[in-house]
Amino acid sequence: MSAFNEEKVLEIHHWTDRLFTFKTTRDASLRFSNGHFTMLGLRVNDKPLLRAYSIVSANYEDHLEFLSIKVPDGPLTSRLQHIQVGDTVIVGRKPTGTLLIDYLLPGKRLFLLSTGTGLAPFMSIVRDPESYEKFEQIVLVHGVRQKDELAYYDLLVEHLPAHEVLGELITSQLRYYPTVTREEYRNMGRVTDLMQTGRMFEDLGIPPLNETEDRVMICGSPGMLRDIKHMLEARGFTEGSTSRPGAFVIERAFAEQ
Repeated sequence: MSAFNEEKVLEIHHWTDRLFTFKTTRDASLRFSNGHFTMLGLRVNDKPLLRAYSIVSANYEDHLEFLSIKVPDGPLTSRLQHIQVGDTVIVGRKPTGTLLIDYLLPGKRLFLLSTGTGLAPFMSIVRDPESYEKFEQIVLVHGVRQKDELAYYDLLVEHLPAHEVLGELITSQLRYYPTVTREEYRNMGRVTDLMQTGRMFEDLGIPPLNETEDRVMICGSPGMLRDIKHMLEARGFTEGSTSRPGAFVIERAFAEQ
């Protein structure tokens, strides 16, 4: 059996000249947990050209969705950004990753800290009813350079609160905190700085991080991952893994890139 499924592109949305989303069909055999990533790519000269991509769509949906940057000279994204509806992409059959609620200790509040396309796995987690059963409050933080890079803003602010099934949970338990670094915006600054100064917690009206009640997931640039990891460890947070739950988890598949 092949390690990949071939999926058809169903829909494409270009957020900016550097950022786009696309949906594909989903093979009925594919199973994943919300927060997982999989290998995704194209066949180039009859060989698979692949990169790790977090799955944006929730695991109960009948399609797959991915969020991607556009790199002009990137081996994969220079090609992937030009896909059209009806084209074929290849998707790995064995999703994996560390951004799973199962790898966290029980807590009161869950922080989902992301920059750029690091938002992707958290979009599936905030649409998972189980997330709201395990935590009283979920705080989704998304840091970008410019306002138009706040992918899924309308979905988070308008559509999900009105969702027939999830709406009540999201309205009462989800807090969304978008922040921008290079344009005027209501929340401005790097995620790490807003945490260090306490500004983010003041804006949200919640207490600063504490290891007893709070749990954290982190996905973003290598520098952001490193800085927040050090910040959390200095406050007594322990890192969780697939074998031992902890107070925070990082998606290491992207940390090395």
